[in-house]
Parts: sequence; structure tokens; C-alpha cells
Amino acid sequence: MTSPSLPWRGPGNDRPGLPLPPGPMPLRRDGQLRKRWRYVGVFAPEVMLCAAVAEVGPLGQSFWVMWDREGRRHDARTMLRPGSSEVTLDGPRLEIDSPNLRASLRLGQALPIETICPSGSGWGWTRKRAGVPIEGTVEVPGRRWEVSARGVDDESAGYHQRHTSWRWSAGVGRAEDGRRLAWNLVEGVNDPIERSERAVWVDGEPLEPAPVRFRGMDGIDLHGEDRLDFASESAHARDENFLLIRSRYRHRFGTFSGTLAGMSLAEGFGVMEEHDAVW
Repeated sequence: MTSPSLPWRGPGNDRPGLPLPPGPMPLRRDGQLRKRWRYVGVFAPEVMLCAAVAEVGPLGQSFWVMWDREGRRHDARTMLRPGSSEVTLDGPRLEIDSPNLRASLRLGQALPIETICPSGSGWGWTRKRAGVPIEGTVEVPGRRWEVSARGVDDESAGYHQRHTSWRWSAGVGRAEDGRRLAWNLVEGVNDPIERSERAVWVDGEPLEPAPVRFRGMDGIDLHGEDRLDFASESAHARDENFLLIRSRYRHRFGTFSGTLAGMSLAEGFGVMEEHDAVW
């Protein structure tokens, strides 16, 4: 049964008494399988990269997507083998050891937001950090980058309802007055009117905006005059059907323009995502 104290937003010492990371979480609760994942995105002017590890019940996978903005080269790989070591996400360390990509990156500090929101008879937990400093190396055949960029760190887990569908965007940028901006915006999951996972970071300080509306994969309308327009540069798609578990996933890297938190963007880099899952 969902806790009556939800939705909850932190961080804080008053988290509801539910099985939550970093503690143990049973494989099944309230009739729903446990889902958990971690996604890290790196948004640099020269290269964009994401890597993730995910579990739905006993099934697991990992994947990475890379976009070489200068060479206009896209590559991606998904691993369905349990225990695959091609993607390692361990605390502040991200390592990728794949035939077409090697990366060794370290995440710095950034203020997080944390939420727990109802999802059918279950609930979803997430901890998001956007504007995270990320440094290290990324290497593909014939090319190597020394990366000093910012990005996003998404840790999520819970017992989401059987059919869950959402649109999500995360990115980093700079306002025309020089202030650092970053965002995590969502529609369809963890998005109650208040105490949602929506967040905009201004010079590293997170604020919660009002509910947003996605214009497909073309942009996002925020409260008042704020809006983000998206110019897609690289598209990744994956459809999976394991009978009881199915998903349709669309992921795009690109650039953003518009206004955020009342400020005009001088530049913006990030991701737009659509995910429809029966899990």
C-alpha cells in the first residue's frame, strides 16, 4: 500500500518508512516488480555521452550512447548479458570498456533533489543531480577527448505501476547574464503538482518549477513565458519485447534555446527522452 505521506521531496531526515536505496529492496512489493536504474549523461560542446545500468525484477541490462558533435558520428550499444562489465557505475566513477568506446570519467559534487511519488499501488523513488562537473577521457577509434564538462546523474528505483509512460529532459547551459543553468524536467512519472522530481538549478541551487508540458520531442513549455526549444542532433531508438516486459525507448542528444527560470539561454546542451514501458 502506498504511504499516505507521499509525495515527498527532499533531501531530508523525514523520508517515509519504505524500502529505499541505499537499503535493501525486495524483488516484489504491492504486486509490482522492483525497478532500479542509474543513468549518467555528459553534455560537452564537442561530445555527448550517456551510460546506464538498469534492472526490472531479475532482468538487467546496460547501455551507452555517444554523439561526436564535431565528427557528426553516432554510436550506441546495449548489453543484455547479466553481469556485463562494459559499463561500470560505481559512486563517482563511470567506466566504459566496449569495442567501439572507452571512457574513464569521474563525477564531482552537485546539490541533489530526491523525491518519492505514488505510482499506481506502488511508488517511485529518484535522486537527481544536474549540472554535475564531470572530468576524464572518452576515446573512440581515431579520436580521443579530454573531457571537462557538466552533466546529469539520475538514480531511480521503486515499484512503478505496470504500464508507465513518460517524457524526460535533462541538460546544462548558461544564461545570457553568465549564470549556470541545469534542469531535470519530466511529464508522466514523478510529476505531481508539488514535491515532484522537476528541478531547475541556478548557479547550483535547485528550484522546483510548476508542471511542464512536452511538445513531443521538439521542446518543453514551462510556467509563464518560460519554454525550451530543442534542436535534435543525434537519435537513438530501441524497442524490446520480452512478453511480460516490453518497452519503447527514444533518446536524442541536441541543443536547447529559449528561457528558463526567467532567463534567456545563451547556450544549452542535453537530452530529450520518451519511454513507454510495460514492466
